[in-house]
Amino acid sequence: MDPSEQFIVIGEPERRTERTNVVVMKFGGSSVADATCIKRVATRIVDARRAGHPVVAVVSARGDTTDELIEAAQEISANPPAREMDMLLSAGERISAALLAMAIHELGYDAISLTGSQAGILTDTVHTKAKILDIKPVRIQKALAEGKIVLVAGFQGVSEDKDITTLGRGGSDTTAVALAAALGAEVCEIYTDVEGVFTTDPRIVPDARKLDVISNEELLELAASGAKVMMARSVEVARRFDIPLHIRSSFTTTPGTWVGQDDATMEQAIVSGITYALDDCKVTIHGLPDKIGVAAEIFSALAKAHVNIDVIIQNVSEGGAADISFTASEGDLSKVGEVLSSLKEKLGFDSFDTDAGVAKVTLVGAGMRTYPGVAAMMFEVLAENGINIMMISTSTIKVSCVIQKEHVETAVKALHKAYRLHEGLVSRQEVFGLASSK
Repeated sequence: MDPSEQFIVIGEPERRTERTNVVVMKFGGSSVADATCIKRVATRIVDARRAGHPVVAVVSARGDTTDELIEAAQEISANPPAREMDMLLSAGERISAALLAMAIHELGYDAISLTGSQAGILTDTVHTKAKILDIKPVRIQKALAEGKIVLVAGFQGVSEDKDITTLGRGGSDTTAVALAAALGAEVCEIYTDVEGVFTTDPRIVPDARKLDVISNEELLELAASGAKVMMARSVEVARRFDIPLHIRSSFTTTPGTWVGQDDATMEQAIVSGITYALDDCKVTIHGLPDKIGVAAEIFSALAKAHVNIDVIIQNVSEGGAADISFTASEGDLSKVGEVLSSLKEKLGFDSFDTDAGVAKVTLVGAGMRTYPGVAAMMFEVLAENGINIMMISTSTIKVSCVIQKEHVETAVKALHKAYRLHEGLVSRQEVFGLASSK
């Protein structure tokens, strides 16, 4: 195939390229926070190159650079244009890539830094939350063929309108995984400030255990439920294109957590991890007319405003009206307010209110799909600790409960202990003994 034809349409996995020995390495902001960190990362990249791998490294902005750029924008405008925010925020990753290229040159290796646009990352036209449509890695492939190490600024691309776009939260992870798919990479290594994926947040539970392996499906649920180690959209791309992921620390050489498809060992785990999300907000619409199509109109309007909705419940209709509650990110509250205010008169509901004092606690495990008692046990543990459940959401491998934010730490500690996640693998045969050993 001609190199100019080698691109990937995210959404058409049958078009992925053949596997190569390319290694894609992604380094987060803490990994490139200062000169010492950048030199350490440069050495790690060069070591991979010495081992015979063509290397493409994706980098995030240094330390607090993105936050500082946002603050600078807010000093100028309370509501800056989204296009100009993309122009501004994309600078942070370009700085990291250029500095890392300089550090690699100092080690005697040839490197080239590329913007997302130069790397061939094509996106839709939604500023600040763009999605990757195609990747045409022609320039990357040419540089690799010339023996160069390629450094790509993460978190960004170029739209169909030829504007710079950014990919939103976790965008550098998405850049790395999508490039790995486009290049047919042997592995995509995600370097961060933790050693891998843990059974829960070690800051809350000190004896939380690092997982050696986890399935894509489980990691996707953990990420979607609040785990910060990777963003859900990047895990979804890895699953769709069967890209091996290795999540590990940039500060040590120890192995991290390998992410892949389910295997027999993974199936034996009832619960793999517990996570929580503190940035959720509960929205309740009161007195909504119980008519066909009303809910569809509300959630279609929220979708058009690019608001992601998670848990949804509707009360039983009384007197021809009902209440609907759902959760959304606190960062989207202003959009939610605008949408609902615009629909209030048209749909005829009484009012709506928001509650930012909630959080979501989630159990994730592939073994849940064949063990129905997991949810009941979770509810028992929360009740025993005096924690009221406000909303519940389930899938084949997760159970999520919306609770008051002030109870999150107690809930996570109690659930981690109840499911004995600190001890290692707990089989289905042992689960009937869990309740008595809480």
